[in-house]
Amino acid sequence: MRDLAFIAFLLGLWGLGLRRPFLFICSYVYIDIVSPQRLTYYLLNSVPISLIAVALAVGGWLLADDKRDSRFTVRQALILILLLYCWGTTQTADFPVEAADKWQWVWKNLAFAAFLPLTLRTRLRIEALLVFVTLSAATIIIVGGIKTLASGGGYGELNLMVDNNSGLYESSIISTVAIALIPIILWLVRDGTLFTPDWRMKTFAYALCFACLLMPVGTSARTGLLCIALLAILSLRTVKRRMLYLGALVAAGLIAMPLLPSSFSERMGTIKTYQADESASTRLAVWRWTWDYAKAHPFGGGFNAYIQNRIRYDTVAVQGSGAATTMKRDLTVDKSRAYHSSYFEMLGEQGYPGLALWLLLQAIGIWRMEVLRRRYRDPADDMAWVGRLAGALQHAHLIYLLGGAFVGIAFQSFLYLLLGAQTGLDSYATRRRREALAAGRTVRRGIRAVTA
Repeated sequence: MRDLAFIAFLLGLWGLGLRRPFLFICSYVYIDIVSPQRLTYYLLNSVPISLIAVALAVGGWLLADDKRDSRFTVRQALILILLLYCWGTTQTADFPVEAADKWQWVWKNLAFAAFLPLTLRTRLRIEALLVFVTLSAATIIIVGGIKTLASGGGYGELNLMVDNNSGLYESSIISTVAIALIPIILWLVRDGTLFTPDWRMKTFAYALCFACLLMPVGTSARTGLLCIALLAILSLRTVKRRMLYLGALVAAGLIAMPLLPSSFSERMGTIKTYQADESASTRLAVWRWTWDYAKAHPFGGGFNAYIQNRIRYDTVAVQGSGAATTMKRDLTVDKSRAYHSSYFEMLGEQGYPGLALWLLLQAIGIWRMEVLRRRYRDPADDMAWVGRLAGALQHAHLIYLLGGAFVGIAFQSFLYLLLGAQTGLDSYATRRRREALAAGRTVRRGIRAVTA
């Protein structure tokens, strides 16, 4: 029955897409985030539904969409340059077979990110994209939140519907994405037009935010805790009563601490004692190896180049207290450990040029959202929603980049959907601004003609 429900939903969405081609874009977003083919037993997992959705999306745009307001931007060009560069490193990869496996999904994410802004011509489309991203991720987050409330979760113990621990179903990734989604959810509550902002919609949205906050607890992902801290700091930019906000944060923390499961508290405690934690020590050792590798291979080793790493490190644990304090060192030897960082992932796989391109993309996105946030910060402006959305997308982006410092998510689709939404919003606001300036010049010329 579950398989039939997924099939019926997809067929219904594609059927509606015949009348509204943009829904083909939304269907690809849903498939990319939820991966329904991984949740079914037959039919969907034997059909290339992602490829079908891409073909429908691009075909629908080419054949039926209005392209007069579409514009190709510098960011889209940079994404295509990064795509070509990654293709080049894949051809010369240290491990061609393994590199080809990752390339199969990376190029799709990059190509779709370059294409997506061409379709985001209106506020309705930008909002629809964000709603589909949010609700698609919510299908995973809500399940995780319910299981956390029921069992408390634990590191590596929270089953998020699939056994394959990859994509958004990986604990640190879903924790990062969940916290990054909160600013977008709050914007949809305040400025969204697709749903009536009544008590039902607001109750669901705030409950979803609570579920997002539960994800780091249920997964015991230390990355998620850092993302929550950054969210709290960034929110100071938007709240009106900052002292009241800070007081509420302190009160919420004091109330929550006794309720947190012991597995979460113990896991978070290792942040301060990282030298004794094998996971943290492994990260540091892999980062040192990657730094040295990049010096010898400045153009990177291609996807999954980490397979060749061989690392040795000591874990240091302090035992006892006072005069009886002793230091215990244990030598650990390991190999083929993943980067555990988007920045070192880019450095090791794509070298200095690839890392520079990737960082430039992030910097432009954050800077342009800041420009829009400041330009449309007057609440009386009918375009004030653009400024608030720019702020929400910027905060989501910054939170994702913080999480990316400890998880290898440089090519995950969520990031490129964010970049696509930012680019689409920027293009839309630029076009509206030019139209307003042109209309103003026309009015002024008319006034001068009358008074002449």
